Amino acid sequence: MNRLPAMLVLAMLSMAGVAAPALAAHPRDRVAEVSRDASPFVRSSGVVVLDPTTGETLFAKNADQQAPIASITKLMTAMVVLDAKLPLDEAIEITTDDIDHVKNTTSRLPVGSYFRREDLLRLALMASENRAASALGRNYPGGLPAFVAAMNEKAKALGLAQTHYVDSSGLSPENVSSPADLGKLVAAASQYELIREYTTTPAVTVQLPNSKRKLSFINTNGLVRHSDWKIGLSKTGYINEAGKCLVMQAMIANQPIVIVLLDSWGRLTRVADANRIRRWLERNSSRLLAARTATAAAATPTPE
Repeated sequence: MNRLPAMLVLAMLSMAGVAAPALAAHPRDRVAEVSRDASPFVRSSGVVVLDPTTGETLFAKNADQQAPIASITKLMTAMVVLDAKLPLDEAIEITTDDIDHVKNTTSRLPVGSYFRREDLLRLALMASENRAASALGRNYPGGLPAFVAAMNEKAKALGLAQTHYVDSSGLSPENVSSPADLGKLVAAASQYELIREYTTTPAVTVQLPNSKRKLSFINTNGLVRHSDWKIGLSKTGYINEAGKCLVMQAMIANQPIVIVLLDSWGRLTRVADANRIRRWLERNSSRLLAARTATAAAATPTPE
């Protein structure tokens, strides 16, 4: 039914005293965009929206609640690797020690194959490759125990009081953090050029050493691959205990914004939440600009 005839029918029914049937809602209208307090309506269990320039939290939900973070762990893995300034062109072997016996996930990186540290870092960040992350941790001076210790020391240095790591991949549910801590983590990780580049690479093809076989990998965040978002950093994560997780740094309303979404159980919930947060920020861009200006003014010393 075209819109004009539909309106005429509704008018005639109304005049005749007959209750008019409700028009079907647009699919996008079936979920509220904002809550009663005008904050964004989100279904993820833990959320933080942060202005990394000022450090101001723009929106939060269960921000201090500690929870498993799955492969969001790999952002810290990347920072520790890069901080150590290990040679990125060094060949690293995938061994049986890199096989996942925690969640029994599979991998297309064959045991016995060698990859440059740079390739493993890229695959761990963009494709969330668990064997790649495991091999990076194993090949740290002192091995995996020293690597995990360095991860926790880095977390302490960044002031992440609710964050703790036990492995380099995030497969263990004992890798935990809070949305507030992860907001700081994403802001810190955004300072690394390679992390920004690798986490926003849409796809990559890797040729297996000593073989003509090529493997293609895609970014686990569909917003990187198919959207008009201006994303500067991205990382997804999922294990049963953590639910679906997503962290991003993106340009929204002409300013950098950090978004943390934890425990999004629906298949598309984390993407839908991210889009709702983006639309909320764009609608309130003037208020956000005013808040940033006020923060900057408060930080300026008063002349004596």
